[in-house]
Amino acid sequence: MNPTNFAKYLTTFFSLYLKEQKNASKNTIVSYKDTFKLILTYCQDVKGVAIERITLDVLTADLIKEFLRWLELERKCSAATRNQRLAALHSFFRYVQVEDPGAIYSFQKIIAIPIKKSEKKQPSHLTPDAVKLLLEQPDKYSTKGRRDLTLLSVLYDTAARVQELIDIEIRDIRLEPPAVLVLNGKGNKQRRVPIMQNTADLIKNYLLENDLNAQWKNKYPLFVNSQKRKLTKEGVSYILTKYANMARSISPIFPIHISPHVLRHSKAMHLLQAGVFLGHIRDYLGHVDLKTTEIYARADSETKRKAIEKAFPNVVSDQLSDWNKDKNLLTWLSGLK
Repeated sequence: MNPTNFAKYLTTFFSLYLKEQKNASKNTIVSYKDTFKLILTYCQDVKGVAIERITLDVLTADLIKEFLRWLELERKCSAATRNQRLAALHSFFRYVQVEDPGAIYSFQKIIAIPIKKSEKKQPSHLTPDAVKLLLEQPDKYSTKGRRDLTLLSVLYDTAARVQELIDIEIRDIRLEPPAVLVLNGKGNKQRRVPIMQNTADLIKNYLLENDLNAQWKNKYPLFVNSQKRKLTKEGVSYILTKYANMARSISPIFPIHISPHVLRHSKAMHLLQAGVFLGHIRDYLGHVDLKTTEIYARADSETKRKAIEKAFPNVVSDQLSDWNKDKNLLTWLSGLK
């Protein structure tokens, strides 16, 4: 049986278009692959269409809409996950409409399927005291403890995504003042992030202790596991959870749930509260659009409160009488229907 047109275009979409033309990140490609694994599963198990018989004619707008409903109802996916899958499909059919313009109308019906509105959660973050408590937990007298302290300090100080953290290589570090780290972000875009002197000192000692200063080790990953292999996302989450649990046993200021991304949110919020311009924070985080960074300004009620207090005098007296003792007022309130 000859390969279908869907199989042909899907292969070139991943091997040529995403990698060579769009220069998509590894994470994007993995996410897109997961989407197509799901839609292949849906066509085979739910619609009864064998994978080798799936053509572009099978993938109609109606089928895609049914697939999205299946994700939400049967697989219990959130609206955000549903939208992520749809974004992958939109990207594929935008590519296919150029390669096969004869069926452009049916492809554009799929591209026209709208993103579903979802509730935007406020970014969770730690207070400066909570971050300080977290960084006090690693054992500074053990090799692994010093590695973990350096890792957590770099994660917070650079506001790195967890993938950016584990991708840091020795050549990405410059410790001469002003110390900076080069992070490889989404879409393989690089950005230079300044680091504080305390973090720079931790990295310097860490490099010396692990004999990582040799020129030929420039492409070595900065952080490795006990097998000397590059850390994984799961490995970083394990390290963070370990010390978060220790911090939580000491103080209730530490939240129950935490992920590496919380430290990124925390750094962004602390920069905002320190008066750093939102545009600078956008560049620090590697956001393309300032609107993405604005979520921190919307979430920062403390900065809003201080700004209001500074701008307007407190006209409400702090010596108001206790209205519970005002019999006339109580009688009036009791009479309200």
